[in-house]
Amino acid sequence: MTQMKAVRLVPAANDKATAEVHDEPLPSPGPREVLIKVHAVSLNYRDTALLRGEYRAKHKKDVIPVSDGAGEVVAVGSEVTRVRKGDRVAVSCSADWIGGPFIPDYLSSSVGFQIDGMLAEHVVFREDALVLLPEYISYIEAASLPCAAVTAWTALNKIEPLQPGQTVLVQGTGGVSLFALQFAKLFGARVLAITSSDEKAAKLKELGAEAVVNYSTSPDWDREILALTNGKGVDKVLDIAGDKTIVKSAASAKVTGVVVVIGFASGFGGGLPPIDILARSLTVTGSTVGSRLDFEAMLVAMGRHKVRPVIDRVYHFAEYREAYRRLESGQQVGKVVIQLVDSEAK
Repeated sequence: MTQMKAVRLVPAANDKATAEVHDEPLPSPGPREVLIKVHAVSLNYRDTALLRGEYRAKHKKDVIPVSDGAGEVVAVGSEVTRVRKGDRVAVSCSADWIGGPFIPDYLSSSVGFQIDGMLAEHVVFREDALVLLPEYISYIEAASLPCAAVTAWTALNKIEPLQPGQTVLVQGTGGVSLFALQFAKLFGARVLAITSSDEKAAKLKELGAEAVVNYSTSPDWDREILALTNGKGVDKVLDIAGDKTIVKSAASAKVTGVVVVIGFASGFGGGLPPIDILARSLTVTGSTVGSRLDFEAMLVAMGRHKVRPVIDRVYHFAEYREAYRRLESGQQVGKVVIQLVDSEAK
């Protein structure tokens, strides 16, 4: 096989783009690089934002999109020592971020944005960007992990590690929120949630949420969250939407609580009044996904408890546009996955 199919962005007007399939030469790994046969990828909100021209970070104009995927090592460079042919692997979202705190330099190795991503039949990455997958998890499940799961894992431990008995508020039924719910339960925390429908609320409760507020019928959901905590507020809030939720997220947090801003689904405007931060000594911090070492630590915890990702729908490679539309609809519960290899062999 000397040719493969890959999806690349094609620039359009007003900073928008389309995602088009191309036939390309099969890449060859360099001395420290690995060739991976991609079995599955999953989409994140930022992947759809990139097509709409709403993702503010810089990106390569004709990039292969999508940061999240999993596959099989089919060839290794002459100096590779971390993995071998036949290994099951995923790729860390920032290929150069091995461990330690985030620094801006890592943005230059953002997979699917600054460097080519996973939406192709084969991809090449440096060995240091790869993580080995636990045996119990499938390629479809593993494809959902690099961005959403690692973001949830690190967000729960922002500022200080989550403690048993603390309370966490998650928002919606997207990948980050569901992973945060599952992980918070591993820590022994109490989880409250907000969502838009009773059907989604039932899924959140099934996964372990103690109480769920439907914000469609209860627009002042912050008051209900306070009532559920006897007026105290939650220890940590994972804010997904940004503009439309940040003020109520802060109102839901306890004095000295932490608000972790993860998404921007409702835009960038508005903002949190400084007096709310000052008067209640809140800590408001952003999320930067996580390092490869964070990814590996998360996989150890998942393996011990056999945590399985929540998968919304799986689409074939030829249906990748339908997968994007599914995520755009906002109706998903869990991760939207595109499968490139039909067999689900591990």
